[in-house]
Amino acid sequence: MTVETKLPYDQEYTSQFSQNKNEPDWMRDLRLQALERANSLEMPKPDKTNITKWNFSTFKHDAAKGEKIASMDKLPEDIQDFLDEEHTQENLLIQRNHTVAYASLNKELEEKGVIFTDIFTALSEHEDLVKRYYMKDAVSVDEHRLTALHAALMNGGVFVYVPKNVQLEEPLQVIFWQEDPKTAMFNHVLVVADDNSSLTYVENYFSQNHEQETVANIVTEVIAHNNAQISFGAVDNFAEGTTTYMNRRGVAYRDARIEWALGQMNDGNTVSENVTHLVGENSVSNAKTVSVGRGQQSQNFTANIVHFGKESEGHILQHGVMKDKATSIFNGIGKIEHGASKSNAEQESRVLMLSEKARGDANPILLIDEDDVTAGHAASVGRVDPLQLYYLMSRGISQNEAERLVIHGFLAPVVNQLPIESVKAQLRQVIERKVY
Repeated sequence: MTVETKLPYDQEYTSQFSQNKNEPDWMRDLRLQALERANSLEMPKPDKTNITKWNFSTFKHDAAKGEKIASMDKLPEDIQDFLDEEHTQENLLIQRNHTVAYASLNKELEEKGVIFTDIFTALSEHEDLVKRYYMKDAVSVDEHRLTALHAALMNGGVFVYVPKNVQLEEPLQVIFWQEDPKTAMFNHVLVVADDNSSLTYVENYFSQNHEQETVANIVTEVIAHNNAQISFGAVDNFAEGTTTYMNRRGVAYRDARIEWALGQMNDGNTVSENVTHLVGENSVSNAKTVSVGRGQQSQNFTANIVHFGKESEGHILQHGVMKDKATSIFNGIGKIEHGASKSNAEQESRVLMLSEKARGDANPILLIDEDDVTAGHAASVGRVDPLQLYYLMSRGISQNEAERLVIHGFLAPVVNQLPIESVKAQLRQVIERKVY
């Protein structure tokens, strides 16, 4: 069965949008070709999750310019929680709807050739670099209807480039604020680390559209060249009115490393794909994610590490907590291609359910096409042990507080291993809000 996604945006609108953004011809052509393909492509089919009735067509594509942010104190308190107290105004970009409302990059990094800017400025000032990577190595336009629609309607995002032999000591942070409750977010994030470089990148998604329906269709491409290291952290926190498709892809070349630290805390229906291709020999990826589901939301999370290079290492660690009537699927996939000898694929997925009507499935999958490898997996799904709650409550702790302690204890093994301190702090704040 296919899903009809009827859009109020046609070729004329798309072409005019591109022109208004002063995009180069190749980007306008890519948009128009993608829009045409979208009509014939099928929707993605996430395992065990029926998305046929999800909202992917009710949204407003463009928004009025968001006001500039003169002071961090003017931000909503929930967004202020995402700011690192020690670096609140440096190496920071805030996108308000689709407009850059605040941007700062350390002068020293700028002089070293580091690029940290919004995607439209990058298309204007660094066209050749963007064209080299945009939907080339990690994500294809015609994978399915949602990737095609993303390419056609991209309306925001960032571009990060770190030149050869440059190591960043401080993180780069982006806050994507979906302020207009009707406006969709078709963000494209492109992070590139050239040979022998390193960086830490942190992004946060935030909205407050609790009743108004809209869409987030987000594609992220992370490219680590030879001997480069990228630590990528994110806390997704869309409200229940946003239907989210999140596609994060990584490509690691020889001796490169990509570390994923993801907090998937949306309140609306969500499909999230996190796929890393270990292309080069001795490449490494660790994908660590936590999630809390509540209400009646449905979620599908897939972490997939594909080994092409010899002696590559891939580790997946997923922990999720489901409350109320929330349902979630956690897929962990380790794929070792023929020729990737002496590689290692490991994964662990664990789901905790706090109520009778909550549901969580953990699906460990190993696909091995090579003999001389190491691989393993672990998975568990279960409910809170009533004896644990009874013990805590017998010590004078309320049921809500007891559940809170159990949740933090269950997620702590993942949160504590995340390589980015600011993401740990942000996650703890968001977990607190979701628990109550």
